[in-house]
Amino acid sequence: MDVRVGAIDCGTNSIRLLIAEPGADGALRDLHREMRIVRLGQGVDATGEFAPEALARTREALVAYAELLRAHEVSAVRMVATSAARDVANRDDFFAMTADVLGAVVPGAVAEVITGVEEAALSFRGAVAELNSAAAPFVVVDLGGGSTEVVLGTDDVEASHSADIGCVRITERCLHSDPPTADEIAAAREVVREALGEALRKVPVERARTWVGVAGTMTTLSALAHEMPVYDSDKIHLSRVNFPRLLQVCEDLIAMPRARRAALGPMHEGRVDVIGGGALIVEELARVLGDNAGIDELVVSEHDILDGIALSII
Repeated sequence: MDVRVGAIDCGTNSIRLLIAEPGADGALRDLHREMRIVRLGQGVDATGEFAPEALARTREALVAYAELLRAHEVSAVRMVATSAARDVANRDDFFAMTADVLGAVVPGAVAEVITGVEEAALSFRGAVAELNSAAAPFVVVDLGGGSTEVVLGTDDVEASHSADIGCVRITERCLHSDPPTADEIAAAREVVREALGEALRKVPVERARTWVGVAGTMTTLSALAHEMPVYDSDKIHLSRVNFPRLLQVCEDLIAMPRARRAALGPMHEGRVDVIGGGALIVEELARVLGDNAGIDELVVSEHDILDGIALSII
């Protein structure tokens, strides 16, 4: 039997699983891909700790993933935790939980907290694997719940930075009303610009020819821009959205009440309350990339850090 690997990405908002094996051409062949919203980073920005209910939701999802790993006879697994797990005071509780659940499937398996630099490299590898190098250099943006990675490269990463801003973090910090008030939106824009400013000073995005966006905010924006009645990952993968359409969708989402967002066909219920914050980040990125690199569209990839994790095992 071919080697089968399991990759788990545990972020601030979601936990995702990929079970894959190498194909004849060396590329990944998906056997199972799944995402669950667990909001592990609930309140972390304010308290500095994982909430007990957030840990319980994450454990429930991980138990289900462990059953899938066992059913597919996975021989190696790698689980990475990103922004939410880097600085919390009770991170040992999280590690003990992952060791207990994953260790029952693959002895010794446990989550590892990776740095922003490692996260950027894994995201870049997964995102550009299928893209034509003629479109390089690429700037890959992984917009998560707690952080946003900005990565520039062609075949390998040339520059990267992890900004401490994401859809959950900016929502909890600034966007308290439903819908957000004009003052809240203005304050959020200032926070986003300040947080992204350092990343954009360290990463020479003006050299980029193609902007590739990964993770749930980006894929949902593409689904809405293309007016999909339901989320369709096959159609979203490597889809393109021009800036006028992208900015219109972002503007609508930012001002939209949560009940209207929830009624949108492609919208996952776990993104309803935070996607406005993600849209603010995308707006700022589009402005900077348009002004400095002459880029006028977003390419959206369904392949990201999860694929990079699996490739790192193989």
